[in-house]
Amino acid sequence: MPVRRERERARREREMASNYYYGWKSFSEDEDRPEKPRRFGVTEIRGPDHCLAGRRHDLEDILESMGEFVDGLKFSGGSHSLMPKEFIREITELAHRHNIYVSTGDWSEHLLRKGPSSFKQYVEDCKNLGFDTIELNAGSLKLPEEALLRFVHLIKGGGLKAKPQFSVKFDRSEIPVTGDRAFGAYIAPVPPSSEIIEDVDLLIRRAERCLEAGADMIMIDADDICKYADSLRSDIIAKIIGRLGLEKTMFEASSGKTSEWFVKRYGPRVNLFVDHSEVMNLECLRGLNLGRNHTSVLGSSFFRI
Repeated sequence: MPVRRERERARREREMASNYYYGWKSFSEDEDRPEKPRRFGVTEIRGPDHCLAGRRHDLEDILESMGEFVDGLKFSGGSHSLMPKEFIREITELAHRHNIYVSTGDWSEHLLRKGPSSFKQYVEDCKNLGFDTIELNAGSLKLPEEALLRFVHLIKGGGLKAKPQFSVKFDRSEIPVTGDRAFGAYIAPVPPSSEIIEDVDLLIRRAERCLEAGADMIMIDADDICKYADSLRSDIIAKIIGRLGLEKTMFEASSGKTSEWFVKRYGPRVNLFVDHSEVMNLECLRGLNLGRNHTSVLGSSFFRI
């Protein structure tokens, strides 16, 4: 009996300590993420070597073993533009068998030089190849807001999901003067400059307009605010989440420490884009044990095999 009481006391102390540091977590089963498809707590991954040929079996192994914890797969950096169409279809079909959506990465900015009809054809091609989401890097596209919104409408009209990506740093020439910051204000074009300025309010305003135009998720560029966990701009992140909401934002987590910071600060509902090698650690962090204890995901019986 004394041993049982001691164990119970230790358990209560651990729970109290956990609740002290992670007040958002009550450690009840109904707080875990729902089954796929999920609206929050989404994990999107970058495929091994961007899913290039020769790595297909690595991706298969990842999805066979951890597909339950993966919601999306992204072809980063326009890597899909280098692959044969049949190979892309194989990858998208593999992902869909595991109930995983497939997203493009940066590439649409290369279409602008081909004329206005090229983007509409790009949307159609992506749909035929099995993509579910098209990412629009607003920083690379260098488009006026109204043109970016038209792209969002084109993607949605083509039956795909739109995910604009924003950075908190802008060219000074993109920053509207104080009197032109109203919602939907026309901003007269000015020559680009070489001075980069941080403006989270402009990011949020443009993201809000994209969401109102039908965008499904807003991706936040990691390099500005999330590249290193010890230098995260928590004030910027809090402002973005406060205005846009957890369900509509996805943050790039460049390392395991960054993932851990997000989950401990905002709980398992936060949407993160991570490297494929971080899937298991991230899922453990999202779980009840709030640590990199793989028994919380795999079950204790796994380690007795």
